[in-house]
Amino acid sequence: MSTTLPIDRSAVEQIVREIVLKQLGGPAGKPELVVSISARHVHVTDEDCERLFGEGRTLTPAKDLYQDGYYAAEETVMLVGPRRRMLPSVRILGPTRSATQVELAFTDGISLGIDLPVRQSGDVKGTPGCTLIGPSGSIDLKQGVIRAERHVHMGPEDAEFYGVKDGDRMSLRVNSPCRTVFENLLVRVGDGIKLEVHLDTDEGNAADLENAASVELFRR
Repeated sequence: MSTTLPIDRSAVEQIVREIVLKQLGGPAGKPELVVSISARHVHVTDEDCERLFGEGRTLTPAKDLYQDGYYAAEETVMLVGPRRRMLPSVRILGPTRSATQVELAFTDGISLGIDLPVRQSGDVKGTPGCTLIGPSGSIDLKQGVIRAERHVHMGPEDAEFYGVKDGDRMSLRVNSPCRTVFENLLVRVGDGIKLEVHLDTDEGNAADLENAASVELFRR
């Protein structure tokens, strides 16, 4: 018997909720830090986009994300896991990529019956798969379903300020009614990238991020 999970409206309508919290009490010139809660989403290839939505179809930008050039698309897909458990409307984020990938929170995995590995985005070898269903076709994804490892994006200047390099680890302190420290954030450095931490919905909710007074990014 199949089970249809209720649509999480906040996750569908606010694919990435950006919470801008200025550093308090820090040294002059300290970068402004953005902490974003990334809801469940899908990345697709050009080929898979056409398979799901029709020949010649491309993604339709609906909402710009914090990083320049990235957006939540109008297009959504149904995601079907083991034993026919499903999420009926999962947003696609653009632009398209070289490999199709699904990013879920821990509780999504429990609901779908998928044991989610924690991986860096793009590291999908040996991960579980699922079925993606669009209005024009479906894809039996053999691998690519992950729980994205918590991480921080930054440009070279921010990396210099914090004294870190690509692949290092940092910690994030959230000063909220549920004061929390997240350890082992993966540092991802790139040109033209804004300073931004990505947490999933479970992590953001556990720390009561929306009611945080401040956040602090620091080396371990």
